[in-house]
Amino acid sequence: MGGQEKPFASFLRKVAARKELDVSEAEQAFRLIMQGAVSDIELAAFLTALQMRGETVEELSGAVQAVRQSMQALQKVPDDTVDVCGTGGDGLGTLNVSTATAFVLAGLGVSVAKHGGRALSSRAGATDVLEALGIPADADHARQEKRLRQENLAFLAAPFHHPAMRVAAPVRKQLGFRTLFNLLGPLCNPARVRRQLVGVFDEVWCRPVARVLGELGAVSAWVVHGHTDEGGIDELTLAGPTHNDVWENGEIISFDLTPEMAGLPHYGIAALKGGDPICNAQRMRALFAGETGCYRDTVLLNAAVGLHVAGRGNLLESGRLSVPALRRNVAEAARSLDEGLARKALIRAQTGVSAQD
Repeated sequence: MGGQEKPFASFLRKVAARKELDVSEAEQAFRLIMQGAVSDIELAAFLTALQMRGETVEELSGAVQAVRQSMQALQKVPDDTVDVCGTGGDGLGTLNVSTATAFVLAGLGVSVAKHGGRALSSRAGATDVLEALGIPADADHARQEKRLRQENLAFLAAPFHHPAMRVAAPVRKQLGFRTLFNLLGPLCNPARVRRQLVGVFDEVWCRPVARVLGELGAVSAWVVHGHTDEGGIDELTLAGPTHNDVWENGEIISFDLTPEMAGLPHYGIAALKGGDPICNAQRMRALFAGETGCYRDTVLLNAAVGLHVAGRGNLLESGRLSVPALRRNVAEAARSLDEGLARKALIRAQTGVSAQD
C-alpha cells in the first residue's frame, strides 16, 4: 500500500493537469513553499506549469496572503508613503527606471519605500544597482523607518523582509523567465504602503493587480504596462502607448497614455537599453548630473504619475486623465532633476545624512 500523498503533490498534480487552484489551495501551496517543504524540482515544475497555463487572480490572491503572513514588516511608516516598482520579467534589459524615479520623488519630499531585489530575470535589479551606487542593502528595520521619516527614502531589499522567499530564489534564477513571484513583490511591500505605482510584464495583469491591491486596502494604485517596438515593458514608456488600470475611490478606471499627452518625445526602446549594474549606475549618476534624452524623459513620465499616486498633482478629472495636469506633474518632476534635488536624495542615501549645498 502506498503512503498518504503529501499536500503539495496534490497541488502540483492539479496545475500540471492545467486545472486552477482556488484561493485557499494557492495559499496552502505557497505557505508550504515559504516553509521550505517543497523540493527545487517540485517548485520548478509548479511555477512552470502555472506560467504555461496562465496564473489566475485567485492563485495570485492566495499566494499574496501566504507571503504577507511570513513578511517582516516595518512598523512606523508615514501614512502617505508610496512605492514605485516593476514586476520585472519583460526581458528588455532596460535601465532602472523605477529606482531613479524613487530618487526624483524623494527629492520633492515624497516618502518612498522602494521595494526591490536582485536580478533574477534581468541583468540589473534594484538592489544590484543600488550597491553599485554605494548604497548597500540594509537589514535594520528601525534605521529604514528613520530614513523614511527624515530622508523620504528607504530601500527595502526583499531578502531582509521576505526571508522565506529565499527558498525560491535559486529556482527562479535558474528558470530565467517570469513567474508568479514577479507579481508577489509589488503586492507585498514591507512598509504596507497603500499608494503604489506598479508596472507589470503583461497587460493582462493590469486590471487584476489593481483589483487585488484595492481589495488589500490601497488608497491609490496605478498599474501600468507599456507597449514598445520590441514588446511589452513593466513601466510607463515613451516607446509607445501605456495601458493604465487605476484603483481609486473603490473603482478601477482604464485608459491609455501616450508620450505626446505628456508633452514628451517618442523614443524607440533601444534608447533605454541598459547593461550590468555598474553600467546602469553610471547612467543614473549621469541622469542626476543633468544628462538629457530618453532615460530622463522616461523617468519624468513615471515620476509625474508617482506624484499623483502620492496625492500631489491630481491627474484624474471626472474619471478621465487630465493632460494639462499630467504636463504640470512632468514639469514638477523635472524640477527635482534640474535643481539637484534628486542628486541630493542620492547623496543622502549614500551617506545617511542630509546633503549639503
